[in-house]
Amino acid sequence: MVAAPWASRRILPRPIPLPILPRSLAGGALMIAGASVWIACLDVFSRRGRGTPFPLDAPSRLVTSGPFGVIRNPIMAAELAFIWGEALYFGSFGILAYAAAVTLAAHLLVTRVEEPELRERFGEQFEAYCRRVPRWLPAGRKLASS
Repeated sequence: MVAAPWASRRILPRPIPLPILPRSLAGGALMIAGASVWIACLDVFSRRGRGTPFPLDAPSRLVTSGPFGVIRNPIMAAELAFIWGEALYFGSFGILAYAAAVTLAAHLLVTRVEEPELRERFGEQFEAYCRRVPRWLPAGRKLASS
């Protein structure tokens, strides 16, 4: 979330043509929100899931509460929010292009690798969770409990 955006900014140094103050405020807000949600997710993963986002220490329980009760991929969404926030805050077309590429890659990773693996590990429990909780964007639903 730091090195690759920095490199992207150096490779494509063109600025985003938006007014500095609104773009900086929006970017800063996205970065703060992304970092805050990311920390909250790590707490829920360790306490309720008994694991971490690291694949070799994946949670032994399906986590469906906290941020995971709002969207199915809050860790990835938080990381993406942070990167999009960097693009706005620094007004960098390079980081903007990087954010778009990472967003596409994240969607493909989630739909082609992560969700099939979770379906295999948690079966109907994961299917029911998918029916209740949207993948990326909140849909005005109440928090699900685990």
